[in-house]
Amino acid sequence: MALLKLSGVTKAYDQLKVVDDFDLTLHQGELRCLLGPNGAGKTTTIDLITGRQKLTGGTIALNGNVISDWPEHLRVRAGLARKFQVPAVFKGLTVAQNLEAAFTRHLSPLRNMFVFRDRETQDRIQEVASLVNLAGRLSVRADELSHGETQWLEVGMVLTQNPRVLLMDEPTAGMTTQETRKTGDLLNRLKGSHTLLVVEHDMQFVRQIAERVTVMHMGRFLAEGTIGEVESNADVRRVYLGHGGARHA
Repeated sequence: MALLKLSGVTKAYDQLKVVDDFDLTLHQGELRCLLGPNGAGKTTTIDLITGRQKLTGGTIALNGNVISDWPEHLRVRAGLARKFQVPAVFKGLTVAQNLEAAFTRHLSPLRNMFVFRDRETQDRIQEVASLVNLAGRLSVRADELSHGETQWLEVGMVLTQNPRVLLMDEPTAGMTTQETRKTGDLLNRLKGSHTLLVVEHDMQFVRQIAERVTVMHMGRFLAEGTIGEVESNADVRRVYLGHGGARHA
């Protein structure tokens, strides 16, 4: 059974269809890249999955449950998590404090104080920090991190909740070449234990991480397959990558 399934998903503003009868299926442990030119509908699709925007038509199912009408917070509780292009972290807090805040399970500050002191919680925070390349930066304030480290911190904050599906919108935007490579290594470590849908433009990065690629154009499904299959697809070369093709984009 599919973990995340979009069937005929549509988002329209009057007569303009931003996402048009779009289908997508993700299975447990898969890492899928969602590609397409600007305006293809990629970010809107992520908004629809998370409930940030409402569907005009179609259905979205998570682990067999139709969540199309669920509010955002219930989708989060069900296991959907999102990493935005612009990271949202607490700049005045340390890396450790940011991870602790993301790990919060209770509304009561007093209860959370004891949770943070719990050995299991501290072990989880250390585990996540190591995973996102920040094990040696736990005492550093977030406003002192590099751009790439800030992106990794937000990924870590999302991972503390152990989501079923992690949605990532251009996770390497603004990163150096070295940071981009390390981010690819991170996502490759996550796949299998996590299910990821990654919106990305950097084709070199896509080649590093992609097992399977789905391409959108003008809100509709255009192509799907391995990176090699997509790069050689005539329609993809024409509308997304230009007549020179993926390797010359």
